[in-house]
Amino acid sequence: MRIAIAGGHGKIALILQKLLSEAGHEAIGLIRNPDQAGDLLAVGGIPVVLDLEQISAETLATDLAGVDAVVFAAGAGADSGAARKLTVDRDAAVLLADAAVIADIRRYVMISAMSADSFEPDSDDVFQVYLRAKSEADSAVRQRDLDWTIIRPGALTDDPGTGLVHLAESTGRGSIPRADVAQLVYYSLVDGVGLHAQFEAIEGDDPVAEALTRARY
Repeated sequence: MRIAIAGGHGKIALILQKLLSEAGHEAIGLIRNPDQAGDLLAVGGIPVVLDLEQISAETLATDLAGVDAVVFAAGAGADSGAARKLTVDRDAAVLLADAAVIADIRRYVMISAMSADSFEPDSDDVFQVYLRAKSEADSAVRQRDLDWTIIRPGALTDDPGTGLVHLAESTGRGSIPRADVAQLVYYSLVDGVGLHAQFEAIEGDDPVAEALTRARY
């Protein structure tokens, strides 16, 4: 498979590129900063430099020619303000979905956020705007003619992955290693499972691949 990953320099994205490349797939990491290209090459990724806040869906669709699936793993970052939560976490995710439709790429995997739909609509608190951005992006992706999977992980850690998760429409609070989120994305793509499923994900007792085959939330 040939897979394009928005936010290609993120921690989850780098782990995912390594998984994909080691299994013989082509992992294209979309990055804004060309100085990050070496980190992608080091894990077997293929860096492509573009700015999702500046590009049109039509131009991005051209750049995605020959791609089999897309992954949205981008984020404005912890230190960003409310405005960039909307332009990156929401608008860039919707842009990628629109580009995928134009390019006739059906498979779309979204890395979202736990409790995204619980945002306070009238709040200008940055975290509430972040949840709103994720919720609205998820809704927009579900409305497109795509084979989507929306993963809403709990608190992310850099602990080693266990390969064991708990998936549910609502899991309750919990954490999950970034490595296990990358595995969720990997198996959903490679095994073609979790289609039209939206779920929260935390550490648990179920092997990733098996949990995904039951994901219908």
